[in-house]
Amino acid sequence: MKSLFLLLTLNLSAFFATAQNYDNIKTIMMLNQLDKAKTDFDKAFTNAKFAGKPEAYIMKTAIYAGLAMSDAKKNTPESEQLTAEADAAFSKYKEMDPTMALISDPTYQNGPINLYSSYYTAGYNEYSAKKWQTSLVKLKKAIEYSDLLILKKILSSPVDTNVLILAAITAENSGNKEDAAGYYTRLADAKIGGDGFEGVYRFLVSYSFAKKDMSAFEKYKALGKELFPKSEYFNYDKIDFAVGLMTNFNDKLKSLEEVLATDPDNYKANQVLGEIIYDTLNPKEDAPQDPLPNAVELEKKMKEAFEKSAKAKPETAEIPYLYMGDHFINKASKVNDRREAHSKDMKARTKPGAMSSKEDIAKRDALDKEYGETLEQAREPYEKVAAIFANKVKQENELEMRDKQQYKKAVSYLADIFAFKRAMAKGKPADQAKYSAEEKKWTDAYDAINSIKEKKRDH
Repeated sequence: MKSLFLLLTLNLSAFFATAQNYDNIKTIMMLNQLDKAKTDFDKAFTNAKFAGKPEAYIMKTAIYAGLAMSDAKKNTPESEQLTAEADAAFSKYKEMDPTMALISDPTYQNGPINLYSSYYTAGYNEYSAKKWQTSLVKLKKAIEYSDLLILKKILSSPVDTNVLILAAITAENSGNKEDAAGYYTRLADAKIGGDGFEGVYRFLVSYSFAKKDMSAFEKYKALGKELFPKSEYFNYDKIDFAVGLMTNFNDKLKSLEEVLATDPDNYKANQVLGEIIYDTLNPKEDAPQDPLPNAVELEKKMKEAFEKSAKAKPETAEIPYLYMGDHFINKASKVNDRREAHSKDMKARTKPGAMSSKEDIAKRDALDKEYGETLEQAREPYEKVAAIFANKVKQENELEMRDKQQYKKAVSYLADIFAFKRAMAKGKPADQAKYSAEEKKWTDAYDAINSIKEKKRDH
């Protein structure tokens, strides 16, 4: 019996000694004597009973994190070590007490507060030094503690704007776009606005489009427009992004075709698709002129796109038809260059009074045929252009200067097309008469356009 009583007495003594240790160390902490608190804590922590309670780990968190942020140790290697140990201790505390009941204790709640401050400060310093990857690691930890402090109502703000925007920019600069999107999304969903935050919504709009998440694309574009009504960026539509975000022709083509896969009759998508293919098939004089291996396929896509855009907006249909007409005139011009080169070469190789070889004549006839067929593909688009402008003149009795010039170009080429058809109809009087009448019709139309009144534009 005496032995049992002695054992109980010893256990009670150890319990009270342990409790007294906690109280003594807390008192020292409240007096802000953190160096002494650490010394006493490290000694007490060697006792298994002391170290076996969750309170030991939140106490260690508070002491070590407080020292890490002290003026004497802040921004030193020792501070970084203390912060790491405090963070590990807090992880152990959460494991031992998932309710984190002691975090409401004013003495202990300084632990996660100081850890937040320590990681935020270190992250900001490395952000300032453009050490993006290491900065992001620390800012992620700062966000963990910020979220905890907000959850436990130790911080009153519903969103820690400062750490989130800093982490988002750092993640973006370090190439961690998924992380950046996550942080930007939290800011946007909280509708954070004002100076310096337009980039949040710009990033999410372009990021969502690249991810083909059109619901998010429209959501953040609308939020950006609401919060930054003067910004033109949020007026851009999915077609602008399909082209603007891509740096080369093939990527632009693919992006536009993805839009058209879900919206096949979209006027702007078809028009832009036709235009970028036109520019690729008709490079400027100083651009590379190598023939494209898929030119036939691209030409077909261009025609289909322009025909759809013309159908979608008949009131401006002259634009896609002009593109098509111009494309085939450019193509015919290249064929004509080969015709003239062959004719010159054939003449140089043939003696005066002698007949050209059958091979030369066959090649000449083939080039004439190719030229005529290519011109013929320009005829129908230009006829549609002429009809559209003729109707505008009939309704308004005037045209804008640019439209007047485009009208003249279309009928001029039509006259040339029928002049060539007449020349090629040698020996066919009926066809010659028909083509001659068409040629005169368009020549007369060209002369008549000069008398059309030009519409004055408002300035």
